[in-house]
Amino acid sequence: MGYFGISQYYRPIPELDERLRRRVRMCYRKRWRGVRTKARNLLALGTGKRAAIFTAISSKSYWHLSRTLATRTGMTNAWLEGWGLVSIRALWLKAQGYA
Repeated sequence: MGYFGISQYYRPIPELDERLRRRVRMCYRKRWRGVRTKARNLLALGTGKRAAIFTAISSKSYWHLSRTLATRTGMTNAWLEGWGLVSIRALWLKAQGYA
């Protein structure tokens, strides 16, 4: 937690948490590389067929696509937690004695 664990200021914590999750989603999409792999993995995660295909063939940047509905419905927060991503917000609340 470093600085943010000591800080009493809560406002940037949810924004940091959201940005971290978006960055991790971006890295997963980047790791998948090919269009077929992207579509196949999004479909396996529960995204609709049409949305998965259109997102997979899009030429937008990885950062932009990490915020699309197709990516967020497949790579949910629960899925990210299953892979070991901890919530900065939960850690901050625990450090401040709220949880």
